Amino acid sequence: MSSQPATRPTGGIVLAITFLYFRDLPRAMRFYEDILGLELAIDQGWSKIYRIDGQAHVGLVDEARGMQNWHEDKTVQICLRVPDVDAWHAWAKANDIPGLTTPRDSAELGIRAFVMNDPEGYQIEVQTAKPGH
Repeated sequence: MSSQPATRPTGGIVLAITFLYFRDLPRAMRFYEDILGLELAIDQGWSKIYRIDGQAHVGLVDEARGMQNWHEDKTVQICLRVPDVDAWHAWAKANDIPGLTTPRDSAELGIRAFVMNDPEGYQIEVQTAKPGH
């Protein structure tokens, strides 16, 4: 019996999903739909997958059913690059989003950005690239 070396599958990646785990899935859904304006792409019942843009998606999972457990300490940050970070900051402020920081410029990274938290404490960074970056 001859053994052929394994080769990486062709065809690329067709969808990227980052899954987050929530205790209150309906509350999280309202935030991602009403505040961030994301569109539900795949409804799996206890898992809701929202399209961010292109092939990037975020999945909201009821922690009672998912493969992982909800944790108070959040080690994941969602980063959204937008055309106008200041307009997004004004929107977040008008909606009294928790954890909202003041927009800051980073010459090192070539961005202007702020952070905020979703209803269960996941941090979301919103940024705009500075000219030339």
